[in-house]
Amino acid sequence: MKRFLVIQTAFLGDAVLATALLEKLHVFFPDAAIDLVVRNGNEGLFEGHPFLHRLHVWDKRTHKTRNLLALIRALRRTRYDHIINAQRFFSTGLITLLARGREKVGYDKNPLSLFFTRTVKHVIGDGRHEVDRLNALIEHLTDGSRPLPRLHPTPKARAEAHEHMSAWAHEHTSTGAHGHMPYVCIAPTSVWFTKQWPEAKWAELIAQLPADDQVYLLGGPGDAEACRRIAGAAGRGEVLAGRLSLLGTAALMEGATMNYVNDSAPLHIASAMNAPVTAIFCSTVPAFGFGPLRANGRVVETAEKLDCRPCGLHGHTACPKGHFQCAEGIGVEQVAAP
Repeated sequence: MKRFLVIQTAFLGDAVLATALLEKLHVFFPDAAIDLVVRNGNEGLFEGHPFLHRLHVWDKRTHKTRNLLALIRALRRTRYDHIINAQRFFSTGLITLLARGREKVGYDKNPLSLFFTRTVKHVIGDGRHEVDRLNALIEHLTDGSRPLPRLHPTPKARAEAHEHMSAWAHEHTSTGAHGHMPYVCIAPTSVWFTKQWPEAKWAELIAQLPADDQVYLLGGPGDAEACRRIAGAAGRGEVLAGRLSLLGTAALMEGATMNYVNDSAPLHIASAMNAPVTAIFCSTVPAFGFGPLRANGRVVETAEKLDCRPCGLHGHTACPKGHFQCAEGIGVEQVAAP
């Protein structure tokens, strides 16, 4: 039986996309034991995951270095056939080197890649999607076909989503039947300000949606206040930010008639659930490789040619030019268009 270790300790969206590796490795090696390393906060994505043998969580919030060394000690108890490092940072390079493995694969941009068994080139901006870059890490073990991310909500997570859908249906049908009414999900925030469509535009969009559609505003606990402001300005919308688990969020997004998101983690959750999605790109561009992956996904971005866009791979805490035209130039009618 083969043993694999996959390492992805970056942000939530990166962890979602890394599930493409788990899916493809399972197809080619159905009997393999696959372990995964993620950062704390992302472990909820993998509760009850059917293909994972063991999940390792690196707590980066407190005692980061001490916890890293403890993680490495735990990993060294297993002898892996293949260690797959999906990141380009020193810390994961150290994990890759010190964990025990016959083959150690990673990107050439990792500072410790010189010591890997196998390296692959990592290029952003060549039009390839991130899942294609991930596939390059395991293509020699599998094939060249594009892997797709997938999440596996547990029955508990699906019940969590169903509770909100049923409550809305019960309140808005004269018979009290629990059939699902149409609803949309909106994830209006981002870690980076310049990736985030302005709050006033989100509120305008919500106000224009069909009156019969329930609107759920999603996000983490830290996004709840922004969601409440948007819902208040729009005069409608139920704020679920901070109230749903990660898999509960995924299950809810799966049943939506549309998911409206920024270039952020909810976009990748929608792709992983094969859910319809409208992705708004402000300061970043789809050519970086983080756009929708399914046929039911669409991208909205400004039609204006801006010499300052893109202004960076991840975004900024404020517009470097002060005008934020990459976001302000995206009209509500563009986003609302079918």
